[in-house]
Amino acid sequence: MKMKKQVKWMQIEQPEIYDNVPPVYLTDETINKRKEKLLQLMKKEEYDALVIYADKEHGSNFEYLTGFIPRFEEAVFVIKSNGDCSYILGNENLKMAKHARTTGTVYHCPLFSLNNQPMNNDHPLEMILDQINFSTSKKIGLVGWKMFTSKVQDNDTLFDIPHFIVEAVRKAKHEYAKIVNAAYLFIRGDIGIRTTNNANEIAHYEYGANLASSCMLKALNAVDIDVKESFLGSILNGDGQTNNVVTIAATGKRFEFANLYPTNKQTKVGDPISLTTGYKGGLTSRTGFIVENKEQLPSSQKDYLDKVAIPYYQTFVYWLENIKIGMSGGNFYDLIEVIFPKEKYNWQLNPGHLVSDEEWMSSPIYPDSTEELKSGMILQIDIIPSIEGYAGVSAEDTIALANEELRNKLKNEYPQVWNRIQKRRNYIQEQLNIHLSEEVLPLSNTVGYYRPYLLTKDQALTCK
Repeated sequence: MKMKKQVKWMQIEQPEIYDNVPPVYLTDETINKRKEKLLQLMKKEEYDALVIYADKEHGSNFEYLTGFIPRFEEAVFVIKSNGDCSYILGNENLKMAKHARTTGTVYHCPLFSLNNQPMNNDHPLEMILDQINFSTSKKIGLVGWKMFTSKVQDNDTLFDIPHFIVEAVRKAKHEYAKIVNAAYLFIRGDIGIRTTNNANEIAHYEYGANLASSCMLKALNAVDIDVKESFLGSILNGDGQTNNVVTIAATGKRFEFANLYPTNKQTKVGDPISLTTGYKGGLTSRTGFIVENKEQLPSSQKDYLDKVAIPYYQTFVYWLENIKIGMSGGNFYDLIEVIFPKEKYNWQLNPGHLVSDEEWMSSPIYPDSTEELKSGMILQIDIIPSIEGYAGVSAEDTIALANEELRNKLKNEYPQVWNRIQKRRNYIQEQLNIHLSEEVLPLSNTVGYYRPYLLTKDQALTCK
């Protein structure tokens, strides 16, 4: 394993960003392969049917097969082990059935509609489920968005789906059928069908990672004295796309009045600032100070660079240089713990996690994890230290892991995406002196680029 590198703050070129990048759409072949992967896994895990729930905030497993989320309503997609599919949709999503990427029988359920909308065709949900017919099912999986991993409860019997839907399934099922939480089929690192991506999917998700990092660099360059949070927030939101996290542009004291969103508060010299934006495929986050040098830092944090920023950045670099296909998540977790001890730096979450349509899908990186880091995984570098008396530090970005076969497919099928990836790799290695394995593909433009003093725009941390 590579060792922790020395780091210095110095003048350096900014990374290139890419505007007006067209999205890459998922192909019919990809959608069909997704369905086939699920059917194979259902057979292996002995599921007769899956009931997949969605709403606006929790629609990714549903969207993986259907191509859409139900926006402001609820929806259910049912898939049987024989490949038969059904949609149960509310008033305002019935029209989406003809655009869906996977064909299936459509049922109208006004219960899924908004308050006080017409209840035409109103009847109990279990009647629809009876028509779909679970009479021969012995094992039914309910899929929301959450895979429970409690060590003290029976995770199979915990459901993150509205009670009225769970009860309807219980009434409609075969008398002896077992109902279990089956979200793991989609998102668990060792088995989940969504945890690895083909070339088409990586190209599809690179759009969001590129957009988030491009918006971030523009926002960083717009940081100045007396700039409103809302101005920076507007820069962070790009191309009219929907964020998959709350956009953060927060300067000075955070969470006043329990507020999470950018306000008209203005930046001041010496204040910390946090910036975050995320889209399907990737999130970018930065935290630093609105200063030109350490003399402008708060008196109690003059050593912020040495105490907080540099140890974090060294760990970030170590993460990039040591992650490999085939290593276990537990082994990688231990490597990070050794060089950046949790007890000293007070980080609480996983040092890296999987991303896709949502910002945090799951993570194979946790203590004693035997889940393998695989080709096709898209990961966010996400280590969040908390050092008492000091402002935070953050340089979150997104990479993919790809073996030679997957790299060649990307290169041949998506040459523009591949060209951007190679330019990012060259910048990281030549300007930042971070040496990446061939397996590591930066999907964000700003991977490895971190400047803690945001008013000095031509300097950043780099490796000696």
